[in-house]
Amino acid sequence: MDTPIADFVKKYALSDVSRFHMPGHKGRPFLGCENLDITEIHGADVLSSADGIIEQSENNASLLFGSKYSLYSTEGSTLAIKAMLAIIKKRSGKSKTTILAARNAHKAFIYACALLDLEAHWLYPKDNKHLCECNISAEELDTVLSSCDTLPDAVYVTSPDYLGNIADIKGLSAVCHSYGVPLLVDNAHGAYLAFLDKSKHPMALGADMCADSAHKTLPVLTGGAYLHISKQYDISKASARSAMALFASTSPSYLILQSLDLCNAYIKNGYTDRLLNCVERTSALKKKLSELGFIVENSEELKVVISKGSCGYSGIELSEHLRKYNVESEFSDSDLLVLMVTPELDEIDFERVEAAFAALQPKASDNIPDNGQCAVHPQALMSIRNAMLAPCETVSVSQSVGRICATTTVSCPPAVPIVMSGELIDEDCAKLLLHYGITSIDVVK
Repeated sequence: MDTPIADFVKKYALSDVSRFHMPGHKGRPFLGCENLDITEIHGADVLSSADGIIEQSENNASLLFGSKYSLYSTEGSTLAIKAMLAIIKKRSGKSKTTILAARNAHKAFIYACALLDLEAHWLYPKDNKHLCECNISAEELDTVLSSCDTLPDAVYVTSPDYLGNIADIKGLSAVCHSYGVPLLVDNAHGAYLAFLDKSKHPMALGADMCADSAHKTLPVLTGGAYLHISKQYDISKASARSAMALFASTSPSYLILQSLDLCNAYIKNGYTDRLLNCVERTSALKKKLSELGFIVENSEELKVVISKGSCGYSGIELSEHLRKYNVESEFSDSDLLVLMVTPELDEIDFERVEAAFAALQPKASDNIPDNGQCAVHPQALMSIRNAMLAPCETVSVSQSVGRICATTTVSCPPAVPIVMSGELIDEDCAKLLLHYGITSIDVVK
C-alpha cells in the first residue's frame, strides 16, 4: 500500500528549498521533527478540499475499514463527532434537530449540541455500575423508538465505552434502520476492531457513520482520527468534507497526516497477525491477574479493567502502586483502574504489570461502590446551547442543588458529564459529582 503523504513530505524535507512559507520554524530543528512539519504548499493537497495526495491516502484508509468514505481528522474524534452531528443537522432540514443518545456521551457530543443547537434526548440503561457505562440493548432501543411521537433525527451511542463495553451495534443498527433512523457511533476506542479475525467495527455491523480515534489504539500521533461514512448512507464526500471543515482548523498538522498515512501501510503489512498475538497476550495477562485473586471485568480485547469491589483497592491506589513498577495506567478513579494495550507493547511491559499485581494481596473492600449511584436522571430546564452560552457563576457542588448546570464539569479522561448543560442539579447529582471528585460547578446566573 502506498503512502503518498509521507512520501511527499520526506522528499520535500530532503530537498534544498528555501521555506518562505509557514510554519515559522522553517524546518529548523527545535524538537527535531520540524523538517517534516509543513503546511499546504504546492503539491501537498488541502485537507478541507482534498483531491490529491491526502485524498489518495484517505481512499487507502477507506479500503482498509470497508467504508464508503474515510476522512482524516487531525483534531481527534472530537472533530469527527461534531461533523457527524452537523451532517444530521443539515439533512434534517428542521429548526430543531433531535438526537437520541446514550447517556454516557463524551463532552465533545455536548459541545457539538451547543454549537449546532441540537436537542438531546437520553437513553438510560436498566442498571449502571459506572458513569462511563450505558449498555442499551436493541430491545430497549426498539421500545423507546416505538413510543416516540416524533422519531429522532439520529441515534447516537458510544462503543466501546471507556471501560471496554461493546454495544450490540448490529442489533441497534437493525432497529434504527427499521424506523428509518441513522445510527451514529462514537468508536473512539475501537479503531482496531476492524482488524480482528472477524471485524467488530461499526462499519461492518451496520452503523451509518462513526468516529474513530486512530491515536488511541493504532500507532498514530495524538490527534489522528477518522470520520467513516458507511456504504449504505447516502451522502456525498463533498458534503462530509464540508461538515468537517465547519469545525476544523484551517492549519491541519502534516505530522499527524503523515502518521495516519503511514498507518495504512502498517495495517496492510501484517497488522492482523500482530493484533491477534497481542490479544492472546492480553488474555493471558487477564488470566494471570485472575489467578492472583483479582477479578478482571469483562471488556473488549485490548482493555484490562479492575474494580475496587473486586480487590479492595481503589483505581487510584492501584495506579500509584503500578508506578513503582514503571507502569502508567490509562485511567483510574475511586472505583476503577483501566489499562489500554496495543501490539506496540513489549513482553517486559506485560511482565511489569504481572509483577506489580503479584506484590499485592486482594483485600475486602470497606467501600464497595453502590451500583445504583450512577442512575441520575436530571430534569432539563434549558436547552444545552442556551445554558452553555448563558451568563454563569462558579459555586461549590454543595451550593449547586436547585441550580441549572451551565458548562459541563468533568475531567478528561473520561470526559463523560454527570449533569448536562441545562439540567437541574438535584441531591443525587451533587452526591455523584462529589463521588467523582468534582467540588465546584458552573451554574446559570
